[in-house]
Amino acid sequence: MMRKTIDGITYDTATATADKKFTFGAYGSDNGYEETLYITADGEYFIYTNGGKNSKYPCENIVPLEHSKVRDWIMSH
Repeated sequence: MMRKTIDGITYDTATATADKKFTFGAYGSDNGYEETLYITADGEYFIYTNGGKNSKYPCENIVPLEHSKVRDWIMSH
């Protein structure tokens, strides 16, 4: 679980709803990672990222996503 406040908006994986999840690589792989799209109760979207030490997401993070970009993000996977 991760919680982060960005520009006055709190994004929390424990209270938001996971909508889409993409996993790349084998579980536990140093090169593997995951990206999960969440939506808050207020309708705000964010992406939670996390991965192995050699992946593009070696540390967990939360990145807000504009409503107009959600479809593009999903289609890019």
